[in-house]
Amino acid sequence: MISDVYSYLLFISLMSILALYLSKQKYRVLHYLPPIVLLYLCIMILSSGGLFTFDETLTESYSTLKSNLLPAMLFLMLLPNKISYLLRLGPKMLLSFMLANITLFIAFITTFILFSQQTADINILSPLAGSWMGGTGNMIAVSSAINGDESELGITMLIDSIDYSLWVMFLLFLVPFAPAFNRYTRAKDPIEDINLEKSCAIHFSYRGYAYLLLAAVTVSMIAQVSGIFLSHFFASATTWSVLVATMLGVLFSFSPLSRIRGVQGSANAMLYLLIALIASRAQLHFDSSLLYYISLGLGILSIHALLMLISAKLFRLDLFSISVASLANIGGIASAPILSAAYAQSLVGVGVLMASMGYVLGTFVALILDQVLRWMV
Repeated sequence: MISDVYSYLLFISLMSILALYLSKQKYRVLHYLPPIVLLYLCIMILSSGGLFTFDETLTESYSTLKSNLLPAMLFLMLLPNKISYLLRLGPKMLLSFMLANITLFIAFITTFILFSQQTADINILSPLAGSWMGGTGNMIAVSSAINGDESELGITMLIDSIDYSLWVMFLLFLVPFAPAFNRYTRAKDPIEDINLEKSCAIHFSYRGYAYLLLAAVTVSMIAQVSGIFLSHFFASATTWSVLVATMLGVLFSFSPLSRIRGVQGSANAMLYLLIALIASRAQLHFDSSLLYYISLGLGILSIHALLMLISAKLFRLDLFSISVASLANIGGIASAPILSAAYAQSLVGVGVLMASMGYVLGTFVALILDQVLRWMV
């Protein structure tokens, strides 16, 4: 059993490094069970088996590291995502992305009304919305902002992984039917008109990890101090800390910091460390409720698909645009470019940019959804 701080941090760090290594490998199974989910599952199982003994000292170390890492990770994650790059998508792509975001928002509310209406489900659905409108980093940010516990986040990650995998397979299955779909919606095929592969490539020039580390630590401190001050008006200190770090990340995306080589790698390292930390406090309980939440997630995706089909017919949108917009929200930057490439290699940049937009908006939209769901109970 691990009971001292140094052994705990060493174990968490080694597990994170192993997961990061696996994330660079091309094993087929990792496409369906991502390393970040494997990391959470493995540590959660070990934690449930009694590997960690959380006394007051270990609990305090966990809380301190998590509260400092979260704003820093959000800041670094958002640095490469310039608004000016996102505007290159053009009106049709931007419309498709916004429709995907709006229909997901509506799908979450509709599913909650039809099948849930339980306060306990909100702490699972809100972080799931953060992931499906942004990414894993947004999921953790939302969970922390609403004070969700580690076990609830574990359920959210399982739903996200299972339902997301099914959604990716479904969208890839639809690729050959694009011409027939476009005739149905009377949309023009975008493949001949769009080529963002070169213009979307973001190149980083070397400035050194020291600048990134200094900036991330400074932003983390500012975000936490601001959170404590602003929490006297409304919302929690963690919520404000997340929002301040997000806004600073967007603001500094226009600074030279965004061009430093390794910014995305640093953000990913912090993300995996956060996942490992949170998993160490989770307890594994497999029961019928997991099937219920997986079904709930599939219900959200079904309503989202129906609304996107209606939107495509109304606005004459092609299958490529709405599919990539949907997966950019639900799957993020890891899968949207893959779907883009299934249509044409020249469209890979579209998937990258749409997924980047999700990183910027995901936390804000999910926190708004959280307040709407709580108002409805």
